[in-house]
Amino acid sequence: MSLTTLGLELPTDPRWVNIAAMQIGDVLIDHAYCEQKAASSCISLIVHYPEKAKLVETLTPIVAEEWGHFQRVLKELKKRNIPLGRQRKDEYVGQLLKLVRNKGDYEEALLDRLLICALIEARSCERFKLLSESLDDEHLQKFYRELMISEAGHYRTFIELAEEYIPQEIVRNRWKELLYNEAEIIQTLSPRGDRMH
Repeated sequence: MSLTTLGLELPTDPRWVNIAAMQIGDVLIDHAYCEQKAASSCISLIVHYPEKAKLVETLTPIVAEEWGHFQRVLKELKKRNIPLGRQRKDEYVGQLLKLVRNKGDYEEALLDRLLICALIEARSCERFKLLSESLDDEHLQKFYRELMISEAGHYRTFIELAEEYIPQEIVRNRWKELLYNEAEIIQTLSPRGDRMH
């Protein structure tokens, strides 16, 4: 799986995976919250757009899948006697959410929310791939490979949902803008071993 496959403009700083490997407990804690937030984001979309039957039908199983991933990460923490601890501030997601156009157009906000979810999934998938290839722990290599495969299609699902409700050309143009914005955000953030993003 390459950046081209995922649509991302900029690869993760190669230093990140080395730092993350040394702080794998912190990465697992942050990862657990990422899975919980992914499930919550899908629930939020369902609650805000219940009249969009295709969206509800598509996102409902993803909620269950993401929550299942949350439970799997909790098991990895338990194995290592690491408590979940408090949620940490996610600067990456926080900056992405500032790009959502909430004022005015209802469809614009839907488009942005779906595409931000797509971006987060794509970046997470890229990082799972890096962990699956770089960690010394064979069990965690397999764990992250399985999650990478499981989540690989989610970002496409969010883009396809956007195209279900908004003309494809508008979706593609906004996606290009957000990919550029996401690359800028990635460049401004220092690689941290205690964060998944």
